This record gives sequence, C-alpha cells and structure tokens, in this order.
Amino acid sequence: MKGVLASFGFALEGLRYAWREQRNLRVQGLFALLALGLAFWLRVDPVPILLASGLVLSLELVNTALEALTDLAAPTYHPLAKRAKDTAAASVLLASLFALLVGLFHLLPPLLGRLGLS
Repeated sequence: MKGVLASFGFALEGLRYAWREQRNLRVQGLFALLALGLAFWLRVDPVPILLASGLVLSLELVNTALEALTDLAAPTYHPLAKRAKDTAAASVLLASLFALLVGLFHLLPPLLGRLGLS
C-alpha cells in the first residue's frame, strides 16, 4: 500500500509541476471548466465534454514529459528531437480540435435553443 501511495504522490507532483510551468495546460484546463460549466447550465450530458477534455489534458501532460526527455537526450538542437517535439505537440493540437468539435456538436444546439436563436 505504501508504494501505491508513493506513486500517487509522484503523479500529483508531476501534475503540480505541469500546472505551474505549462501555460497551455492552464489554458486547456480553463476551457475544460468553461465547457463543463456550460454543459451543466444547459443540462446536457457532461460525459462527452469530460472525455474530450480529459484526453486533451492527458496528452498535454504526455507532451510535457516527452519534451523534458527530449531536452535531456538532446540538449543541443537536433532535427530528430525537433521532430519528436513537434509530433507530440501535434497530438495535443489534434485532440484539441476534436474536443472543440465535440463541444460544438454537443453544446451549440442547446445553447442556441436556450438563447432563442434556433
């Protein structure tokens, strides 16, 4: 049990580090909270928003870890290091675009209805 608790501690330390140091994680977290708040206000199922947001935030954490490892392995510029970092960033971008689509498809119709614009 002690090892499990230590593992949670390490994970929380990683989350604290990323939250402090990664502006994009904070921005994505803010958008996730706004989308969730909108889902609750509109009384729609928040699960699609939670899943899409969780994927984006998780990929941002993986991207942060991959960037740190890449910087450790290649402290000076290397084209393969750039490729690794760019590809990891692209995964976050792609997930963010799909999360935006999920939000639009899921939240826009009830929002327009609530505003009397449908």
